[in-house]
Amino acid sequence: MTILNETTTLANGVEIPRLGLGTWFIDDDKAAGAVRAAVEVGYRNIDTAQAYGNERGVGEGVRTAGVPRTELFVSTKLAAEIKDHDHAVAAIEGSLATMGLEYIDLMLIHSPQPWDEFRGGDYAEGNRQAWRALEEAHEAGKLRSIGVSNFQQHDLENILTGSTVTPHVNQLLVHAGNTPAELLAYCRSKQILVEAYSPFGHGAILENADIRAMAGKYGVSVPQLCIRYTLQLGTVSLPKTANPEHMRANAEVDFEISGTDMAALRELRAQDYGEHSVFPVYSGK
Repeated sequence: MTILNETTTLANGVEIPRLGLGTWFIDDDKAAGAVRAAVEVGYRNIDTAQAYGNERGVGEGVRTAGVPRTELFVSTKLAAEIKDHDHAVAAIEGSLATMGLEYIDLMLIHSPQPWDEFRGGDYAEGNRQAWRALEEAHEAGKLRSIGVSNFQQHDLENILTGSTVTPHVNQLLVHAGNTPAELLAYCRSKQILVEAYSPFGHGAILENADIRAMAGKYGVSVPQLCIRYTLQLGTVSLPKTANPEHMRANAEVDFEISGTDMAALRELRAQDYGEHSVFPVYSGK
């Protein structure tokens, strides 16, 4: 069995593949081809977002991938700027229509704050309203599971106040060099599955001497080591690529990192994201 055949189970009983395809920065006109290529390789977990501008292409890829819709796990995210119930309802319907799908397997609130106020401002009530819209769509069967992204513990506690559904997922920046151990532990305590986006970070982290040396020890690439690390943390890993060869390589992670090396990777602090440092999630806010 390869990682592409492995799933984990969300708190509501829905199964999610442990390795997925991230589609950030894949243009809409290229997204369908990337999805079809990923499905041909064996991927069954596809992640997009309203903010990526490629929901239409991802939906086309899902519909034309040549496998039953029920075999694919498709995620998208409510735009971070939407912080009220009515706009959230409209946006959920918009994603379904844009993607051409009858249901979405997982929908997340992309961020607890709009991007231009990331990690600032008070949007507690707006997040509760957006969450209520997701709960309603979940109850109606339009969304099989619901969750959040980039939420800290206090953001999650705010959602849990008065909610009828505990978030099934929290999608976070997790990679060797950036391991939010306390937040990971809190999510586990609430049965919230963590999905790790950017599992091998960006920019200079790929040249980190310690990580390169450890990858060489296992006879794997740096991305393979970093993906394996996030998997052994218990997360679902979401590497992003439109290159079929990279898709294949990213799935060749059937090796085991030792306990000593896992501890070393947990302690590593390497957060140089190169050109991506301009984006809020990588800016250190």
